[in-house]
Amino acid sequence: MSRTFRAGLIVLGLLSLGDLAAPLLTDGEHPPMEVALIGSALGLASLVLVGFAWRGARRAVVPLIVLRVLSALSAVPAFFAGDVPAAAVIAAALAVGLTALGTALLLVPARELAGAR
Repeated sequence: MSRTFRAGLIVLGLLSLGDLAAPLLTDGEHPPMEVALIGSALGLASLVLVGFAWRGARRAVVPLIVLRVLSALSAVPAFFAGDVPAAAVIAAALAVGLTALGTALLLVPARELAGAR
């Protein structure tokens, strides 16, 4: 497992932990409790997949990326709703940006290996 791949797993794992904490951090409106609970479920499933991928199960990578992208997409409405606090918009932007970074870090080694063949 390359350092880049490991870094991607760490980034996505930290985002997953953040999702798990979302129901405890929400005021019930930003994000709504339903969104926080769904995000928490996505975070828990993502953490399980991070564990499998860390142990070498490459088949866990695609579902992990899908779950993290779904979680990031759940943050996108914060950019368009009118009454969202600035802190929530910043948190949403960080979640989307870090998801893109973590995904890219996971996919870079796959491209390097494909090019070496």
